[in-house]
Amino acid sequence: MIDQTDSRLLAEVQRRADITAADLGQILNLSPSQAARRRQRLEQAGVITGTRCRLDPGKLGLTVQAFVQVQMAAHSPEAARSFLTLIATLPEVVACWTLTGEADYLLRVWCADLAALNRLIHHRLLPHAAVSRVQSQIVMDQPKADSGLPV
Repeated sequence: MIDQTDSRLLAEVQRRADITAADLGQILNLSPSQAARRRQRLEQAGVITGTRCRLDPGKLGLTVQAFVQVQMAAHSPEAARSFLTLIATLPEVVACWTLTGEADYLLRVWCADLAALNRLIHHRLLPHAAVSRVQSQIVMDQPKADSGLPV
């Protein structure tokens, strides 16, 4: 059971994964050891599944973010496995969702430039035997950065 203190702890670690037990305890009005135990309990329960840091894409030379919708020509389990194996090998694809509706998959991609996005679509995705159609939307701006879950 997640109580109000756990919810506040989760909100804090989503904002700053590297927060110390001392800082977390101060925010939660707990001792550092109590805060650490609560965090450890949430990790062991699988509520906290890992920690990550955010990188600045521009400083890494990644200037184009896009969402790419993929419609499959075939819907067999083998076609899906083969496509997902391809996706796993593409570092530009940072997230992948299966969808209802016209598109079967939605990919979030980061590329160095438009030419790199073009190569990804025309040389990696479209040639796959199970892919029927690809449609991309280039992100112009991101007024709200990726945020944590509402806890």
